Amino acid sequence: MTRGLGRDFAWLWGAYAVSSLGTWLALDAFPLIAILALHAGAAQVSLIAAAGGAAGALLAVPLGPWMEFRRKRRLMIRADLVRFLTLLTVPVAYAAGALTYAHLLGVAMVVALADIVFVGASGAHLKALVPPRHLMEANGRFETVMWTSTALGPPAGGALIGILGPVVTVALNAAGYLLSALGIRAIAAPEPAPPVRRTGASRRAEIAEGWRTIVADRGLRVLFANTVLVSGLIMATAPPLTFLMLHDLGLTPLQYGLAFGVPCLGGVLGSRISRPLVRRFGQRAMLLAFGVARVPWLVGLPFMGAGPAGLMLIMLVEFGLITCMGVFNPVFATYRLERIEDGRVARVLTAWTITSRTTTAALTALWGVLAGLAGARTAIAIGAVLLVATAALLPWRTPSHDPAPVLVTSPDTKERIIDMGG
Repeated sequence: MTRGLGRDFAWLWGAYAVSSLGTWLALDAFPLIAILALHAGAAQVSLIAAAGGAAGALLAVPLGPWMEFRRKRRLMIRADLVRFLTLLTVPVAYAAGALTYAHLLGVAMVVALADIVFVGASGAHLKALVPPRHLMEANGRFETVMWTSTALGPPAGGALIGILGPVVTVALNAAGYLLSALGIRAIAAPEPAPPVRRTGASRRAEIAEGWRTIVADRGLRVLFANTVLVSGLIMATAPPLTFLMLHDLGLTPLQYGLAFGVPCLGGVLGSRISRPLVRRFGQRAMLLAFGVARVPWLVGLPFMGAGPAGLMLIMLVEFGLITCMGVFNPVFATYRLERIEDGRVARVLTAWTITSRTTTAALTALWGVLAGLAGARTAIAIGAVLLVATAALLPWRTPSHDPAPVLVTSPDTKERIIDMGG
């Protein structure tokens, strides 16, 4: 799978694979633990996802400059170990009969914070693994892993939860982060020295540097708005869609799992064809084409009916959406990383992730209220229409009007950056 990209890339790829699979195995573990073991209500279950992600993002605001001027591989390993140890407290507390809702909420916040540290650090330092010309190929392979884990993880996790209970998947998730840390530790390529902090620079200016860099580059600026809104709107319509499928249409949990698991194979397909498409038609053409192609699919969901026809409709919609995302994501990740000046990558990726996660949390809460007032179908329809409108927020102007992209390189010119978080 990683032949031609080098031994060190293989270690990185393996680390990402095990942590990604562990994450998707435990996708629904916290809500199930909250419901089955702690007897939490619907609002408390929603709070774990929304508050955990939002609080983690807000706590991460000052971390961009802190990460920028430190060794990134060490930060990645520490973020993995923090996630391992934090998640491990859940099965330990459960076995001791001491697990509480506050404990689960705290774990969700710490893990969300460590996620952001890992994303910023991984994108900023891993530059010597493959030549820059292989950046697109490497991003495509990470995308393949992500969608494969998404397709296989939830069904396998659901089976494990049914047999052994929800806590076992949390333990497996923790083990995935430990294996990830060991894989990253095995990378032998020397890490470039971090940039030197300017004397006299204000803390506030350093924190804002990531957002300033995004705003100053027109290509990054419009894609920032586009990707944040697309991600937020897709995630915001997910709970009303779940309610529609399970409550209004009466689909079984197995049908629900199939509806979202099988279409993830489209992500694997998209990630595999993204590099050949870029090679034939160019990066910019694919960025625009699949930036548009990924947004109209949800329009069909408000008309979904019951029975096999409704199930088939949602599987086709999700397959089309995910296939287009599988092509777009590695193209976008490569474009973004090529445009970020060296010494600012950690701050830009941290700012990007913080904004995306807080926006997603806010839109998810808003769409929950909207679904309660107007119904699930109406909430999904409004989200679908707004999602189509995000196509306007793509870099439509010709490259000649843009600042020249900055391809980040290390002293030996064989450097790259990998955005582990998308």
